Amino acid sequence: MKNRSALQFVVIIGIVNFFADFTYEGARGIVGPFLGSLGASAAVLGFVAGLGELMGYALRSVSGYFADKFHRHWVFAFLGYAVNMLAVPALALTAQWPVAATLVVAERVGRGIRKPTVDAMLSYAGKSIGAGWVFGLNEALDQAGATIGPLLMALILWLHGSFHTGFAVLLIPALFCLATLLAARLLHPRPHELEQGAERTFASANLSRAYWIYFAAGALIAAGFADFALIGFHFQKADAVPRDLIPVFYAVAMASSALASIPLGRLYDRFGANISLFAFLVSAAAGPLVFLGTFRFAMIGMIFWGIGMSAQGALFQAMLTHVIPMQKRSTAFGLFDTGFGVAWFLGSATMGLLYDKSVVAVAFFSTVLQLAAIPVIFIANRER
Repeated sequence: MKNRSALQFVVIIGIVNFFADFTYEGARGIVGPFLGSLGASAAVLGFVAGLGELMGYALRSVSGYFADKFHRHWVFAFLGYAVNMLAVPALALTAQWPVAATLVVAERVGRGIRKPTVDAMLSYAGKSIGAGWVFGLNEALDQAGATIGPLLMALILWLHGSFHTGFAVLLIPALFCLATLLAARLLHPRPHELEQGAERTFASANLSRAYWIYFAAGALIAAGFADFALIGFHFQKADAVPRDLIPVFYAVAMASSALASIPLGRLYDRFGANISLFAFLVSAAAGPLVFLGTFRFAMIGMIFWGIGMSAQGALFQAMLTHVIPMQKRSTAFGLFDTGFGVAWFLGSATMGLLYDKSVVAVAFFSTVLQLAAIPVIFIANRER
């Protein structure tokens, strides 16, 4: 009975995240051109994107800490999803770039508020049905939404050519997201009860040495994982992929991530955390393929890149679940995400600077940092 309840909770939250990713990933593909059409400069676009990501990641440690401190996980979840979801269709109502830019940043802030809390609530189900299965299933539904949303926006723009129409249509999945979240709250008001007795498995409430080793490994993975903005820029500049097919390559990566998530999660539960070593080895191979390869190799590279995204979204959370005390779950997930985001920013900035000097240097940097994370993860797995 408890296993069924845990699975039901994971599926419902997965559906919430399906609609959430449908909404904001659908919007992210057209936000840049939309702001440009309102008169925003390239400098403004870069600043808005960077500020949104920085605030979104920085807030995760703060929101996670307060969710644990006051035991108000659902409050932070609803607040975060509401801001995250409603900021997107609100773009349909504006014709001024400063207002639109504020909404773009608000969307990232909303995601930052709710992300560690939702991960923590999902982790409570891991004791009953397996942490790998929990986060693998959630990541699969998450990435399915991230695949369909941008494709729908491309269709709307092709049919109507209106950014405002696209944002307005995204109100539908946004409302479905919030309605499904309400259903999750009504059906499972106390998700921590799915992990009753787990407190006794930890000697103390402090974050363990294994957690901090995973933290370091996550930073290496994040710093070495190339952002698609740079990959897409390279595809166009090097003429490796026709411009019209670049969004298709991104969709292929998202689909690969969705398809890989459940098998990776199942393999994690069956064979243990060392399965992550193989997944991140595949991820490390993406850099040379996308930056140095021709069309066919670039496609393979994007599939590997998608598997890397899946490993980040499913396996790291599963591994962390086993080393974080229950009462510190939101705090620890939020802190990990903040460190991951800062490392991603620094790595992306470094690769951007390297790209102007040598594409080979970018591929080398990306691969070496991710390979360096593999022995660190192995050490963390031994510490558990």
